[in-house]
Amino acid sequence: MTDLDPALEDWLVREGLAPDRASVRAEPLTGGVASDIWRVEAGGRRFAVKRALAKLKVARDWRAPVSRNANEVEWLRTASAIVPDAVPKILAHDTEVGAFAMDYLDPDDHPVWKAELRAGRADPTFAAKVGTTLAAIHGGTAGRADEAGRFGSNETFSALRLDPYLNAAAEAHPDLAPALHALVAQTLASRKALVHGDISPKNILVGPQGPVLLDAECAWYGDPAFDIAFCLNHMLLKCLWVPAARENFLASYDGLAAAYLGAVRWESVDSLEARAARLLPGLFLARVDGKSPVEYVTEESDREKVRRTARRLLMNPPTRLSAIRTIWNTELTA
Repeated sequence: MTDLDPALEDWLVREGLAPDRASVRAEPLTGGVASDIWRVEAGGRRFAVKRALAKLKVARDWRAPVSRNANEVEWLRTASAIVPDAVPKILAHDTEVGAFAMDYLDPDDHPVWKAELRAGRADPTFAAKVGTTLAAIHGGTAGRADEAGRFGSNETFSALRLDPYLNAAAEAHPDLAPALHALVAQTLASRKALVHGDISPKNILVGPQGPVLLDAECAWYGDPAFDIAFCLNHMLLKCLWVPAARENFLASYDGLAAAYLGAVRWESVDSLEARAARLLPGLFLARVDGKSPVEYVTEESDREKVRRTARRLLMNPPTRLSAIRTIWNTELTA
C-alpha cells in the first residue's frame, strides 16, 4: 500500500467513498502511460481511482490535456447506456481534482486480455465478442448530434493518437509522410460515431459476461474505423510476441473483423472497411517507429518485418482487411 495524494483522499471523503482520510489505503496499478491509477480500499469498500497525467510516461516528450479525464467519464457513461455489462460503473468524478472513481474488477474473474494473449490463449470467439461490443457502441452513437457536440473536439484525440502515432511515424519515414498525413486527414474528416480511441488488449478485461472496456481517455466523435483498425493491429503484432500462437492470433483477427463488420448498420460496410484497411498499416508502422512503440517487438529483424509490411501496404493501399492478414502471414512464413 502507498499514501494517496491528500487532495484525492479529501475528495473521497467528500464523495462518501471513505469515512475519513485515515481509512484510505491505496495501491498503484501498472500498465498505462497516460494516467495514475490506484486500487483503493476504504471503509470496507474496494474501488479504483484514476487521474490523468499532463506528461505521459514514455521516453519521448508526449503531452496531452488532462481534461481527457472528464472525456473518459462521459464515454463510460454513454457506453453504459448501450452495453451496461461492457464498462465499469462510475462512482464519482470531479473535474477540479481531475480524477474519477469506478468499480474495481478483480483480475481473478476479470483477467486482462493482454495477459491472456501473452500466455498464448487467443480465443477467436472472445475476439468476436469484442467486435460486436464495439459495433454496438458505434451503432448506438452514430449520427447523434448530442454526442458529436460533447466529443467533437479534435484536440485530445490528435494529442493522444494522431500526432504520436501517424505524424510521428511520418517524421521517422519522410518518404511515407504523404501517405501517413493523408490518413490523418481521412480520419479527421470522417465524423460518424463515438470512438473509444484505445481499443487495445491491455484495456479489455475478459469478464464473465464478455469483454469489459477500459481507458477511454482518447474518446472522440469521429471515425469508427480507427477503433477496429487499432484493435486488429494488436492481433497482428502479437504474432511476433508469441509465435507459437500465431494461427490463433490470426483467427482472432478474422473473428474480430467479421463480427464487427457484420454488425455495421450505420453506414456502408465497404466504405468503413476500406478506411480501416487503409489506416491499419499506418498504425502498424507507428507501433515500432512512433512515440509509443509496443514493448515486446524488440528484435530488429521483427521490427523490419513490420516496416516492410507497412511500407508495402501504405504504398499500395488495400480495401479489405483480409488482404492485410494474408500479406502479414506471408511475411511471417517467408
